[in-house]
Amino acid sequence: MTVVVSNRGPYEFSSGGGSGFTARPGAGGLASALRPLLESGAAGPDGAWIAAAMSDSDRAAVRAGAVEAPGIRLRLLDLDPADYRLAYDLVSNRTLWFLYHGLFDLPRRPRFDARWRDAWAGYEAVNRTFADAAAELAADGDVVLVQDLHLALVPGMLRDKRPDLRLAHFTHTAFCGPNSMRVLPWDAARALCGSMASVPCGFHAERWAQAFEASAHEVLGADTSITPTFVAPIGPDPAALAAVADAEATRTAVADLEERIGDRALLLRVDRIDPSKNVLRGFAAYDRLLEAWPSWRERVVFLARMNPSRETLAEYQAYHREVELAAERVNDRWARGEWQPVLLDRADDYARTVAAMTRYDALLVNAVKDGLNLVAKEGPLVNTCDGVLCLSADTGAWDELGVAALEVHPFDIEQTAAALDAALALPADERAARAARLRDLAAARTPADWFDDQLTRAG
Repeated sequence: MTVVVSNRGPYEFSSGGGSGFTARPGAGGLASALRPLLESGAAGPDGAWIAAAMSDSDRAAVRAGAVEAPGIRLRLLDLDPADYRLAYDLVSNRTLWFLYHGLFDLPRRPRFDARWRDAWAGYEAVNRTFADAAAELAADGDVVLVQDLHLALVPGMLRDKRPDLRLAHFTHTAFCGPNSMRVLPWDAARALCGSMASVPCGFHAERWAQAFEASAHEVLGADTSITPTFVAPIGPDPAALAAVADAEATRTAVADLEERIGDRALLLRVDRIDPSKNVLRGFAAYDRLLEAWPSWRERVVFLARMNPSRETLAEYQAYHREVELAAERVNDRWARGEWQPVLLDRADDYARTVAAMTRYDALLVNAVKDGLNLVAKEGPLVNTCDGVLCLSADTGAWDELGVAALEVHPFDIEQTAAALDAALALPADERAARAARLRDLAAARTPADWFDDQLTRAG
């Protein structure tokens, strides 16, 4: 049997009043990628999944014994709400995410005070609960695949409890090098690196694997034995993506978009509103494009499909407002007549996102750092306009797609503006050649390939 262990599960539950609970597919890329694989039997006939009960309805379903998922042995953990909030918000999202992506304003943050120590204790408690659940569920010799930074202590805990199991841990984010890892308190850094070093650890790109190995040696000692890492980038499911692109809702959204932009070129970005996505510099580069290359004024529209993220954190609330103000500044400066240079669309509507991806002339992915960036693969797969990908070399996807993309330096406004101009002005034959190459590269890896790599490397 294969057991998947992740923070977010494949289904969310809602109360149906007197009729029990209704399961609906969970949000998030990991759940979307893994759910069909487990339901299809790719994890074996008894594939199991352990995840957190995320909502009050999830917890009520657990207490009612009503957690059922088609084709999956699903176990949701009714975690202590205070521990979970501390572990998820303060450690996973406010500490490890910022650390791995180089987002800390070091003269001011982080501050490892008593409050943070309580959060770290909560993180340990949540990870221990997951490890205990996996140890209880897994049979002798089973494979357990632990996912992402939320559960980085589980591998070591589970290795101690159940040395008979075949384990792997996969980190979906970027990873930081030794200088950044030294920011963490030493006991936390040792616990984190020691746990991950005890099992095969997977990453979407070689640079993140190398960064982890260097950090682990820095923290644990140069002579410490580290289980070999592996690289297994994920890709979209081409058939599932094509089905969404061909759906009626998507066709309607394409028609609506065409009416809004007319015959103008479309520059697109699709991101969560997250500091790591580098949205503010993207707007600054577009502003510079309109300033330095005036021929693009009134001839291009920048559509930013932005989904709010982690809105309980003050840093994200502030960044959301900065994004809105940055878009407003560009529009206030350059709007003419019926032309609105930036369209900021925050609707949670996947059909509208796919519709925009079919239509773009240039796709901007300028992340500060990104474990992979699936949008950089999804866009080329569904685009029908020989769109050009402008891609940060600090995304994991660069390793696979860089040969057919235009590079953007995430911190260089002038260079990014010039890359946008080059992308929009690229001759038709070169656009077509790059687009064809990108389609092949983006389709080379599927979720099944990524999952199989974890099964093979687990040890």
